[in-house]
Amino acid sequence: DFYIGGVEHAILHLLYARFITKAMFDMGMVEFTEPFTSLINQGMVILGGAKMSKSKGNLVLFQEELDTHGADALRVALAFAGPVEDDKDWADVSTTGAQKFLARALRIAREVSSPVDVVFDGGDSALRRTTHKLLAEAPSLVEQTKFNVLVARLMELVNTIRKTIDGGAGAADPAVREAAETVAVMLDLVAPHTAEEMWETLGHEPSVGLVTWRSADPALLVEDAVTAVVQINGKVRAQIDVPARIGEAELEALARSDERVIRALGDKDIVKVIV
Repeated sequence: DFYIGGVEHAILHLLYARFITKAMFDMGMVEFTEPFTSLINQGMVILGGAKMSKSKGNLVLFQEELDTHGADALRVALAFAGPVEDDKDWADVSTTGAQKFLARALRIAREVSSPVDVVFDGGDSALRRTTHKLLAEAPSLVEQTKFNVLVARLMELVNTIRKTIDGGAGAADPAVREAAETVAVMLDLVAPHTAEEMWETLGHEPSVGLVTWRSADPALLVEDAVTAVVQINGKVRAQIDVPARIGEAELEALARSDERVIRALGDKDIVKVIV
């Protein structure tokens, strides 16, 4: 019940689909009269300041892109280039960047050394929070067709996994496997070949496309720390990382003890504090 298509073709497509649906309704074959409840007109791809056109000859040869970068990289690059509804300038479509991202993701899957049945609960807490934040956010991003944001979030998670592996926790940490599996399952939407290879590399049976997305753990969505912004006369003077449940008095004391705040206040006798 969801139509996505280019605006130049949508009019006739919708006309045909509505006619056929209403005919089938009159024949008693279906119980509805409208084929679609939602419509999105996807943007066009622009090359040299004009939309790509076979008649004008301003085209990027699809087969050459496939041969050079692969289907997954092309799909990821187009999805990442911007919202579905917006036109995309081919100059902003980085198939090379997408190819490098997919290579990083696949490399991580090959490095994971924890067993397939490892319990995730004991893994690196910071990485687990990042993973579960994405698990909570991703379904709505897909429903809203914000595929560019989803790809951006996957890129961020891959970078975080890389830092976790290299920064001490190591490839055997259960949180690394949990995050890598999450990337594989979600990446299947835009890069199914890479996702399948990641999934099998991680020790699972095919196909990743049949795997149900895991639900986020609400306990891991609560931030342990927040950044408090200190303003003086409307200007930001300091940013302090503090516990999420810090009290007002303790927060004020920390702010007053910050050297940047002390310098900004100078010798002022009267200070009004707003927390």
